[in-house]
Amino acid sequence: MALTTLDPNTALVVIDLQAGIAGAPTVPVPAADVVSRSAALADAFRARGLPVVLVRVSFADDGADAVPGRTEAAPRGGANRPEGWDVIVDELSGHPGDILITKRNWGAFHGTGLDVQLRRRGVTQIVLTGIATSIGVESTARAAHEHGYHVGLATDAMSDLSAEAHANSVERVFPRLGETGTTAEILELLNKTHAV
Repeated sequence: MALTTLDPNTALVVIDLQAGIAGAPTVPVPAADVVSRSAALADAFRARGLPVVLVRVSFADDGADAVPGRTEAAPRGGANRPEGWDVIVDELSGHPGDILITKRNWGAFHGTGLDVQLRRRGVTQIVLTGIATSIGVESTARAAHEHGYHVGLATDAMSDLSAEAHANSVERVFPRLGETGTTAEILELLNKTHAV
């Protein structure tokens, strides 16, 4: 289902557009396009006084605060990360009114103050962008849905390391969690429902 409306108190939540992630090759949308479209949405939300949340993932240098547990994938803790890998990209940073959330997990809700920050501002809907679609974005969308938020997903302002994983999230998972739309469609809806 296409995005039908934006609530009066909608927030933009941008997932992991930071130096160490936004510089990686992504499919099907190049990371540079994800960044530029997310920045356009952020500018539009800020112009209307709507919250912009910038989420980054970061770990202690020794990886001690990385998610524990046995997996078949190689450990991905904080060790050997280059200096500045967790810094939000320039296109989105530098706005003192933005909310910065640091997470240690895939999703932006667990173990962070995101829900509290949104509820204090009366937010009832979030629009999600970021990298990676099937990891941070999907995990955050699932938790937002479970927390009772309306969820909008800007499908051309997100991308993944795998085209198949991206397609699975967009085509199979997201329609069960919320409504999807392109950046242009969301900006058009924002212009109709939230005049500057």
